[in-house]
Amino acid sequence: MRAMNLHSKYPAISDLRQAAQRRIPHFVWEYLDSATGTEATKARNRAKLDEILMMPSILHGEFEADLSTSLLGRKMPLPFGIAPVGMSGLIWPNAERILAQSAAELDVPYTLSTVATRTPEEVADVLGAQGWFQMYPPRDEGIRTDMLNRAKAAGFHTLVLTVDVPVASRRERQLRGGLQQPPKLTPRLLAQVARCPAWALGTARLGMPRMRLMDSYLDHVAGQTEGLSSTAHVGYLLRTSPDWEYVQWLRDNWEGHFIVKGVLNAEDAPRLEGAGVDAIWLSNHAGRQFDAAPAAIEVLPQMRAATSLPLIYDSAISGGLDILRALALGADFVMMGRAWHYALGALGAAGPAHLAAILRADMVANMGQIGAKDLSTLSKKLYTD
Repeated sequence: MRAMNLHSKYPAISDLRQAAQRRIPHFVWEYLDSATGTEATKARNRAKLDEILMMPSILHGEFEADLSTSLLGRKMPLPFGIAPVGMSGLIWPNAERILAQSAAELDVPYTLSTVATRTPEEVADVLGAQGWFQMYPPRDEGIRTDMLNRAKAAGFHTLVLTVDVPVASRRERQLRGGLQQPPKLTPRLLAQVARCPAWALGTARLGMPRMRLMDSYLDHVAGQTEGLSSTAHVGYLLRTSPDWEYVQWLRDNWEGHFIVKGVLNAEDAPRLEGAGVDAIWLSNHAGRQFDAAPAAIEVLPQMRAATSLPLIYDSAISGGLDILRALALGADFVMMGRAWHYALGALGAAGPAHLAAILRADMVANMGQIGAKDLSTLSKKLYTD
């Protein structure tokens, strides 16, 4: 489909989302799109973003908006990248490799999850120069060391420790959807698969997705996997709830940039800075872990005031304007997870490039409205009454 036709048919992330819902089996959709509890935190993330207003500008003349930025010493043409999503290859066949290659072509970060359906070695040949590896913290030091070595050898230069999943969340929509770990196609789920031929053919060709990195350490939890809920998996048996000593161990044993993901309390920022963390990833896990958390965007100004470290933001990004909002409030970079998978579900391998084009065009249009020639001026465009 030609680029102009794509922009006519799918001009916004919401269009990609609707198309993806039709093309992905319902049980997979519920895994991708759900949060936890009543999904109040997910809704709050969106509502609080909508409260961030910016003042339109007049008579500023013509200019070409500059979307380039720098993060952790690397220059990038765009201020957004691809966040880790567990079981990405379940959502769309071969998702990890498609997204890694797309990120390489865009020259933006791609973050591979510990619980992806591909190992670091399986994406190494398409990774490019912006590979980040996200770690759910293994309890066993030997596994921990091996994971770090494998990620480094595969070309990942930045480590991301996720700290906001101390225990498994409930994710009631996911439970009702019937997804099990590892996935098992019951007659009910097979009926859903039959209505999604592109997903079904791709999955049949590649095999039912599994957490291959986790599976390589299964001998450490032999006989312990019975009775796990569908929101838990073998990774929960291997990993621990990390503490400050764990953070220090990773800092001491990882040669490269180190980011801590899932931070909301600004009081934690100085101690993270003191521990040698290179950046803080501000997130409430898109509402998937705890349903009484503040919206990520409403704590961003406090976090910015508490640290000089680079701040990465995620949660509820629905277009380029939301990226501008987060950057204006103090974020240095924005990451997205669901949106890239909506794009894959809607358009397959062509989806990520089209999503990037949507975001780029939306940012340029809105920067023209507020008279922002580059990203450094965004904070001056905020409206406060």
